[in-house]
Amino acid sequence: MSQKIKRIAVFTSGGDAPGMNACLRAVVRTCAYYEIEVYGIIGGYEGMMDGALVKLETSDVGNIIQRGGTFLKTARSERFMTEAGRKTAAQTLKKSKIEGMVALGGNGTFTGADIFHREHGMPVVGVPCTIDNDLYGTDYSIGFDTAVNTAVEAVDKIRDTAESHDRLFFVEVMGRNSGFLALHTAIASGATHVLLPEKEMTFDDLEAALKKSGKRKKLFSLIIVAEGNTLGKAEAIAEEIKSRIGIYDTRVAVIGHLQRGGAPSGYDRLLASRLGSNAIEALLDGHKNVMVGIDNNLIKYTPLGIAVKNQKEINLDLLRMAEILAM
Repeated sequence: MSQKIKRIAVFTSGGDAPGMNACLRAVVRTCAYYEIEVYGIIGGYEGMMDGALVKLETSDVGNIIQRGGTFLKTARSERFMTEAGRKTAAQTLKKSKIEGMVALGGNGTFTGADIFHREHGMPVVGVPCTIDNDLYGTDYSIGFDTAVNTAVEAVDKIRDTAESHDRLFFVEVMGRNSGFLALHTAIASGATHVLLPEKEMTFDDLEAALKKSGKRKKLFSLIIVAEGNTLGKAEAIAEEIKSRIGIYDTRVAVIGHLQRGGAPSGYDRLLASRLGSNAIEALLDGHKNVMVGIDNNLIKYTPLGIAVKNQKEINLDLLRMAEILAM
């Protein structure tokens, strides 16, 4: 390991994800181990442009591994999307003598970091933090496991009332372009069906599947709906199905931002600690403009541009299994 970097900055950007604080803790403490100064940027790219940097010590990240959200705060930034905004950010970092950065976030965060590196040469290592789990180059992203657990817990409660009243429940979870969260929630909660962005579905298909369930005298059903599925929002889907199959008492539950909050699971804390620590070691090893991920339980580095642009495919075997087990 050739150590050249002596001062780095770390920030969180975009949507928050459970485990971000655990990752920040790992970054700060690994920096302390290697005697690197670390500065936290408050408010993501906005704070980077405004010079909102604060030096972090190991005591600053004590007692945060179990907390959801991010103590550095996060925001989306229209200003950073402009060349002038990125130039301002580069000047601010240069003034603070920052030699490398660790970026915690998802697609938007890494897109900005990729452009920033190519324009200004700043070494950046990204850590995947998104409940959508849609970044190419890592099996799991920080926050995904917790979000699945939160969704499953909610669906378990909905199941009680669905069964008591013989109702058809459409439960909408996050996932505009990715069905990982919906698929894992459906399997873990024993849902009847799942609607995903990756699989084309018609109302005729869904109607036929529900009628098939009815023939098996299944009096209630749970359908997990990814918000970006091919049929539309859960409310509209429920109305259409009710008009087609009048026997169902339909209800809709949108879990929404509940999935982003709460204490991270044990797995997310472990994943966050592992990726945060490896992000620092990646910078020390000379890696730049890459995302650190986990592939078959091994650390893997993927260029930020590829992590964002390449399509991460859902596991078709899991989807087939979900359909089998829903019988």
